[in-house]
Amino acid sequence: MTTLKSDFLRTLTERGFIHQCTDLEGLDTRLAQGPVSAYIGFDCTADSLHAGGLIQIMMLRWLQKTGHRPIVLMGGGTTRIGDPSFRDESRPLLDDAQIGRNMAGIKRVFSKYLTFGDGPTDAIMVNNADWLDGLQYIPFLRDVGRHFTINRMMSFDSVKIRLDREQPLTFLEFNYMILQAYDFMELSRRQNCLLQMGGSDQWGNIVNGVELTRRTDQREVYGLTSPLLTTASGAKMGKTASGAVWLNDDRLGAYEFWQYWRNTEDADVGRFLRLYTELPLDEVARLEALQGAEINEAKKVLATAITALCHGDGAAHEAAETARRTFEQGATAEGLPTIEVPRAALEAGIALADLFVTAGLTASKGESRRKIKEAALKLNDGAITDEAARATAADLSADGVIKLSFGKKKHALVKAV
Repeated sequence: MTTLKSDFLRTLTERGFIHQCTDLEGLDTRLAQGPVSAYIGFDCTADSLHAGGLIQIMMLRWLQKTGHRPIVLMGGGTTRIGDPSFRDESRPLLDDAQIGRNMAGIKRVFSKYLTFGDGPTDAIMVNNADWLDGLQYIPFLRDVGRHFTINRMMSFDSVKIRLDREQPLTFLEFNYMILQAYDFMELSRRQNCLLQMGGSDQWGNIVNGVELTRRTDQREVYGLTSPLLTTASGAKMGKTASGAVWLNDDRLGAYEFWQYWRNTEDADVGRFLRLYTELPLDEVARLEALQGAEINEAKKVLATAITALCHGDGAAHEAAETARRTFEQGATAEGLPTIEVPRAALEAGIALADLFVTAGLTASKGESRRKIKEAALKLNDGAITDEAARATAADLSADGVIKLSFGKKKHALVKAV
């Protein structure tokens, strides 16, 4: 591959952000010439983004850090339709009041990652309702719709998958890809925007915008996607058994956020350090090379660095310290009861349904099993999903304890002796 000239693309490539690009060499040349404006769109389907969208926010952050201008596009207009990409059914339609509340909540997170202002590389936030709400249907069909063929639209995976599963795709949703393409053209005209970024599930929509802008305005613009991420075990990023890992602290506290990243699977530590932190790559390489119990130290670094970006340094260090006290000092830190079990028994495996009873968190094995079904019981802050699951020595933290939790307020430590 040709050596990249632009700091932005070089950084994204080295850290694993890039999946596809419409013209990598052309985009690299343009980025090397001076500041470029680029955008990512966020529909307002909830009042907070969750960790699954963090990769997009980090792309905008790196864009700004390497001398370019991020545009955060709020989907005040497109949220009224809902993106059908890779969904089995239509999204519920939201009214304007709900969309407004959700937009206000989502806006809060970006000020932690981006610097907004009027300078050449200062971020701006725009709302696509500003131009979509005023569209006239017949002129829109004539001027924009003629550039889209049903044949091409039917070829996109997001459409084919829905139809192959014999799930209805409404005419309303079918229009979404045209409106997203129109967004790119409008931002090109209004903000001199040359690049749209997004997850790989948005590739078809992004390509539509690139082609529409070329055809209507004879202007060269670019598209860039990041890979869709899952954990090493195949779980969807940003989701747990107990719900979404929200970025707003009124939806999820800093400690719970920290714990999500602390529980990262060993195989994901290096990848997540590259994507979600700004640690130098040589330090990332050192941390991901740690073996055995030492990898837990890398996970703490990962959790603290990600939490610091999202919630601030103070909240991140407080979360790390709370975790340290909980695991290292047991009951002396937060009044957590501690039970001791023979190491030999733990080596053989102890049924979690029994262990919760021994710890005094549930009244019976039957209650333990019921609460496991309800996803109310946790082992080391990870939801337990198997009623027959057993705790083993492998579950001991680097500090030699296992944490059991029933809900958010009932905890106990298990210590092997």
